[in-house]
Amino acid sequence: MSVAAQVRVQLGSLDLDAAIDISPGELVAVLGPNGAGKSTLLRALAGLQPIDAGRITIDETVVDDGDAVFVEPERRPIGVVFQQYLLFEHMSVLENVAFGLRARGTAKADARRTAGQWLDRVRLGEYASERPRALSGGQAQRVALARALAADPRLLLLDEPLAALDVGTRASVRRDLRQYLASFDGMRLLVTHDPVDAYALADRVAILEAGRIVQTGTLAEVTARPRSRYVADLVGVNLVRGVVSDGVLRTVDGATVVIADAAPGDSIAVIRPHSVVLTTDAPTSSARNVWPGTIVDIDRLGDRVRVVIDGPIPLTAEITAAALDALHLRPGDPVHAAVKATDIDVSPV
Repeated sequence: MSVAAQVRVQLGSLDLDAAIDISPGELVAVLGPNGAGKSTLLRALAGLQPIDAGRITIDETVVDDGDAVFVEPERRPIGVVFQQYLLFEHMSVLENVAFGLRARGTAKADARRTAGQWLDRVRLGEYASERPRALSGGQAQRVALARALAADPRLLLLDEPLAALDVGTRASVRRDLRQYLASFDGMRLLVTHDPVDAYALADRVAILEAGRIVQTGTLAEVTARPRSRYVADLVGVNLVRGVVSDGVLRTVDGATVVIADAAPGDSIAVIRPHSVVLTTDAPTSSARNVWPGTIVDIDRLGDRVRVVIDGPIPLTAEITAAALDALHLRPGDPVHAAVKATDIDVSPV
């Protein structure tokens, strides 16, 4: 039982022709620029955008084939969390969570009881009688998630669920979101433009560019071997997870990353490939991070070269073709990778 979709939609200048599949318990993140078709793909799965051609099946049931079959959104086993949450201001928080159940014909008392249980699960039971304007951005996001999950969907769709939050709130809400999603055994699709969200939440990513899926795989696989210059720029970052303390991020394997400034706690260090300097001998630069490693792959992209390195901190570096030739690097060669602490961004998770 899974989701399998071939979605073809023509909307103005957008020509969307994308295939995607999601297994039970899996979260697939769709990454891409504005205008690539990410939200249109999500809306097609939700039934908010009929497809022109193709087929969408959920648990082997066809819900849209671009022709004779079209199942209305309220009859699909889906839940949706929109970017702006779309809570109804004239309803209480409890009524908002119960709305999806009522739309599916659930009796009012049963819908309210289930909604109350979900509000307790997201730690917002005390706000049941309040209106959405009384909520913070993070609380509104949790109410929207509770509303989506209350109907017990098989497919959960999340459209940029963290984009409306400020940087300080996003990290704590991301932690909450990961916790709630872990208890949901259905299929999940996340639309985002942020590789950190994909890294923290997704099992697999699909890169959507100009209406086409150009690459799929884990974020590590896509980062290591991007298939275009655009993909390299979009997700071509090294993400290192660990715990920050006293200006150092320590991974679960005991490796360390010296950083310039970050609050203590669970975090993700973002190291851009072009910030990694490679040398065959121990570097004499002022970089506070130097890791030994072994080259496992070299991938040319025009006049740039991505070098995949295995070591205490697995990295992908990006250098010029001229630098590669000057260093005479080959797979299997030992190298040193150096990165300045000031070139590393840290995001709490």
